[in-house]
Amino acid sequence: MVTIPPNDTERFDLVAASLYTPVLGDVLDALGRTHQFLPAAVQPLLPTMTVVGRAMPVLVGDVFGMPAKPFGKLTEALDALRPGDVYLARRGRLDCAAWGEIMTTAARAAGAVGAVIDGYHRDTDKVLDQKFPVFSRGSYGQDSGVRGTVLDYGIPLEIDGVQITPGDLVVGDRDGVLVIPAALEDEVLARALDKAGAENQVRLAIEQGMSTTEAFATYGVL
Repeated sequence: MVTIPPNDTERFDLVAASLYTPVLGDVLDALGRTHQFLPAAVQPLLPTMTVVGRAMPVLVGDVFGMPAKPFGKLTEALDALRPGDVYLARRGRLDCAAWGEIMTTAARAAGAVGAVIDGYHRDTDKVLDQKFPVFSRGSYGQDSGVRGTVLDYGIPLEIDGVQITPGDLVVGDRDGVLVIPAALEDEVLARALDKAGAENQVRLAIEQGMSTTEAFATYGVL
């Protein structure tokens, strides 16, 4: 198998340059981790956006009216971001936005590499102007102030059954967002690099006239 760089910067660059969520998902399936993709509705603001970084999970809850502390622990969560982090929020109610312009500015300033929101974002043009990767369920201008609050951050949580622990590897592209558990990370990446190389061989073989059946029998990937 390929040797995976121990340094996060080099590791993230390798993943961004050579891998993609479908092949990573295939490897996770083969290892028995069959539920690592976030909901399909969570998509990049632009199809060209990608993200590779460490999960900084954020738990969002519901409020009905202005809470005693507006936005709860939101500012603390943003201040806790470190270089290479991905702000990854589990939604509360869906009738408001959980990400916007100022949050994008704060995350960029902290060195975070992206935001993944299982909910809506707003301020779309202002977010896009900052060229910061954001994944969400779509745009919706309604504010969270009297509707949602950050309950906690930097804690294990689940999104539609996907378990997320602080520091897990988050990879997102136009095919979705998945989470690679830290304990499996090196093995998943090494296997995925091997599989991506095999897929390239299969594509070349088919282009050169090999039947799909023969290619699958020869290389074991499809």
